[in-house]
Amino acid sequence: MSDLGYCEGDTCGRDSCEGVIESHKVVNCSCHISPPCGACTAPRGYCEACGWEESEDPVPEPEPVSQKEKDFWKAQAEEWERLRSAPLDNTKVSWRDAPHTNSSMIKEGVYPQSGDDAADREMVAKEVVGTFGGRFERFGNGHFKYIAYTD
Repeated sequence: MSDLGYCEGDTCGRDSCEGVIESHKVVNCSCHISPPCGACTAPRGYCEACGWEESEDPVPEPEPVSQKEKDFWKAQAEEWERLRSAPLDNTKVSWRDAPHTNSSMIKEGVYPQSGDDAADREMVAKEVVGTFGGRFERFGNGHFKYIAYTD
């Protein structure tokens, strides 16, 4: 049995077919929004000689996850949980990150109060400002919630 072709230009090889694999043109590409898009990653191969369509092939079974990989992800989850539940230190600017949108994140935490609210706000902002700035959603009494713009 010969090898089956899947890439453009390969010999098909299905049931001794000597046809050449070609690719359908991409339709409705949205890579300019979020690459790679579904239209570009969808199976597009076909063989004109025998009528084979890659999109009609059965989906392969996923590979089983090894115990080593399971242990790794379990350890990661435990570490994330430990960090999430660790107490914040109010002797310095201390916070936890949380997802917000695809271009921002929440930084919520504590800070040492000096009595000068403007100076405290400036001190915290120096620590938590995002790549593209951000804004305080809540600030005062030693606690803050800051939305950092990251993209």
